[in-house]
Amino acid sequence: MRNRHLAACLAAILCLGQAAAAQDVVAPAVQAECRADAALIRTAPDRALSFAVEVVDTVETRAQGLMFRRDLPAGRGMLFVYPEPQPVSFWMRNTLIPLDMVFLDAQGVIRHIHRMARPLDETPVPGAAVGDPDPARLLVLEIAGGEADRLGLQAGQVLAHPAVPAANAVWPCR
Repeated sequence: MRNRHLAACLAAILCLGQAAAAQDVVAPAVQAECRADAALIRTAPDRALSFAVEVVDTVETRAQGLMFRRDLPAGRGMLFVYPEPQPVSFWMRNTLIPLDMVFLDAQGVIRHIHRMARPLDETPVPGAAVGDPDPARLLVLEIAGGEADRLGLQAGQVLAHPAVPAANAVWPCR
């Protein structure tokens, strides 16, 4: 009885630890099973990372972003959704934690990643790298600083989420 209780406690701790990290999932090559509260980023033809996301899609919620929050666990993020693709720029005013900003186009393709944005820094962070011929962004995924490197995120990988219009999506949702 005691061993079963100990095993159950250990399993619960392991599950909690996994929930805090981006989940590695098998990703079908053609279509993704999407949910509004999860962003999938395909890292290989048959693999993807799943992030639990808070979607911000109004002027007010995008303006607030992650300001004043004291932590952002691994595997979680905030997905900024714009009504149409546009040039975007972010800053870290009142943001207390370092962030990686993943900028995506209207097809769900990662176009630029700004790594380790400094807390409280008001220097603008552009959504496009210098020389990018199409700087319009539809989505920005903010994750904990250092996570993009740790997980191997890079430009050219694709995101699946219901906010990416199916007609444009490189990796559409079912």
